[in-house]
Amino acid sequence: MSKLKIDRIEITSFEIEIENIEENESGIGISYKPGSKNYHLRFGIKIFDNEGNFGEYVPPRGRAKVIMSATEALSYHVLGKNPLERETIYRDLRGLCKHIGEVGIGAIDIALWDLAGKRYNCSIMELLGGNRNKLVAYASTMGGDRERNGLSCPEAYADFAEKCLEMGFKAFKMHGWKEGNVAEERAMLEAVGNRISGKIKIMYDSACHLSTLSDALEIGKVCDEYNFYWYEDPYKDGGISMNGNEILSKKLSTPILIGEHIRNFETSVDSITNGASFFSRADPDYDGGITGSHKLVIASEGLGIDCEIHSCGPAMRQLMGASRNSNFYEVNLLHPNCMNPWSLPIYLNEYTDEINCIDKEGNVEVYDLPGLGIEYDWDYIEKNKINKLIIDK
Repeated sequence: MSKLKIDRIEITSFEIEIENIEENESGIGISYKPGSKNYHLRFGIKIFDNEGNFGEYVPPRGRAKVIMSATEALSYHVLGKNPLERETIYRDLRGLCKHIGEVGIGAIDIALWDLAGKRYNCSIMELLGGNRNKLVAYASTMGGDRERNGLSCPEAYADFAEKCLEMGFKAFKMHGWKEGNVAEERAMLEAVGNRISGKIKIMYDSACHLSTLSDALEIGKVCDEYNFYWYEDPYKDGGISMNGNEILSKKLSTPILIGEHIRNFETSVDSITNGASFFSRADPDYDGGITGSHKLVIASEGLGIDCEIHSCGPAMRQLMGASRNSNFYEVNLLHPNCMNPWSLPIYLNEYTDEINCIDKEGNVEVYDLPGLGIEYDWDYIEKNKINKLIIDK
C-alpha cells in the first residue's frame, strides 16, 4: 500500500479585474454593466503530499465566498489521508456534508485528480480512459439585461445568435431575463428561431425564472415549434421537481434538461429514471468534483442516457473528454459586448474560454499536459492575492 499522505493544503484568495460586468455583494450573481470596472473574487487550492507531489485547481466561476468557505472547512478533514484514495475521501466528505450540501467537495477532488495526473504523467482524461481531444462547443449567453447595446431585446439575441453561427458554433443557448415574463421570453425565442432555426441547434435555459408550470408549458410549446434541442430548468421549482418536469416531458416534444441544481448523483439518477429529464447534468465544481461527476456520466450511460457537462473550464473539458455520452461543451457566459467573466487570465498556456476559443469546426481542445492539462500563472495569482490560508495540522 502507498504511504502517501496529504500534509499541507494552501487556499489562496485573489481578485481579477473585469470590465463591463458587475457582481453583487454576495458574489453569487453577475450582470452586464457597460463602462464599469470591478474586482471579482476567486480562489485557488493546492494540495501537497509527503513526497512532494501536488495538485492544484482554481474554480473559474464566481460564488467564491460560498465555495471557498466550504472548501476550507472540508480541507481539515483530508489532512493525513492518502491523496490517491479519492473514492474514500469523496465518501468521507459527503458524509460530513449531508446536512449542508456538497459544494465544497469539488475543488478538493479536482485538485486530487490533478495531483494523480501529475504523479502518473498523464491528463485526467487519460486517467479516466478517454481520448476525445476535440469537443463540439455551444455558445451559452449571459442572462438578459436592459442596457442599450446589451441583450436587451429579442432582436439583440437573434443578432448574437447569428454572429455565433458565423463564427462556427454548432449550437446556441439563450438565458433570458430574470423577470420570467412569458410574452418577453416568447418573443426572444421566436426571434432567434426565425433567424437561425435549421442552421444550428438551439437550446433555451429559463434558469427557473418562469413562475408556474403553466408558464413553462406555454413556453415549451414555442420550443417545440422551432424544434429546440433542449429546454432547461423550465420554472420556479428550483429545477428539482420530479413530478412537474415529468409532466412537461410528457406534454412536450422538446427534451427537458434538469439536474444543474441537484447536488448529488443519486438524485440526478432518480430524475432520469423517473422521466423528469431527458438528459442528466454534471458539474465538477458543484457535484463532487471529477469523482462525483464521472459517477453520473457512467450511471447515465448504463441507462442509455446522455450526460451534458455544465459550464466551462479545464476540469469540464477533462471530464467530457472521457465521456462518450456527452454532446456539447458549454462556453458560458457569453455576451456580444464584454469578455467572458468565467474565462480567467490565470493560464500560462493558450487556454481560454472566450468566445473565440473554438476552431474552424466549432470545437474546443482538451489539453494534454499532466493533470488538468493546463498550467496556472501563480505569479499573477500571488500578485493579486488577498489572503493565503495554510492548513497543515
